[in-house]
Amino acid sequence: MGIVYAHLIACCAAIGLVLMSDIAMVKQLISGNPRERMDEKHLHDLQNTVAWALVALWATGVAIITLDASSKGWAYFANPKLQAKITVVCLLTLNGFLLHHRVLPLMKKVGNLLSMSFSQRSFAVFAGSVSAVSWFYAALLGVGRPLNWKYSLTEILAAYPALIVGGFAGLMLLLAWARHRTGDESHALSGTRFVGAR
Repeated sequence: MGIVYAHLIACCAAIGLVLMSDIAMVKQLISGNPRERMDEKHLHDLQNTVAWALVALWATGVAIITLDASSKGWAYFANPKLQAKITVVCLLTLNGFLLHHRVLPLMKKVGNLLSMSFSQRSFAVFAGSVSAVSWFYAALLGVGRPLNWKYSLTEILAAYPALIVGGFAGLMLLLAWARHRTGDESHALSGTRFVGAR
């Protein structure tokens, strides 16, 4: 029970940070200055906390699986829901490595998504979408006991890529709108300065 509790706390801590960070970014794109530099300390704290949460998630998850498998045998690993959760957490870990070594250092360097090139921005948004969806999907699978042995691996994971694509498309559209909005504002300010100069 203590291991399960630690597993839950690690997952909740990471999800809370990821969710609050994503909400703050969306608010900035919608109503703030989308070209304003993001707080480097926040990015650093987010990077460290999520990394440690992921380590704790793996340590406690392996402990839980080991204890369950020791009593149920190898047949325990044939559960499609368990296979789905392991798959999602592995993808989450790989994506976390890319985020921590490519995306977040780039964010610290350029300050915001709109200052990146299109390819850099697309990669950052895709990695962010995978991260957000994976944390929530893993949490869902963790509490989804009714899914045990009821659906195939393909059925359980069917919504996973769709949610990632939806998140990616939605954020890319929001970024395009934010670029258009700031472009209109900059043109309006330039026109105001020109009229004032006359």
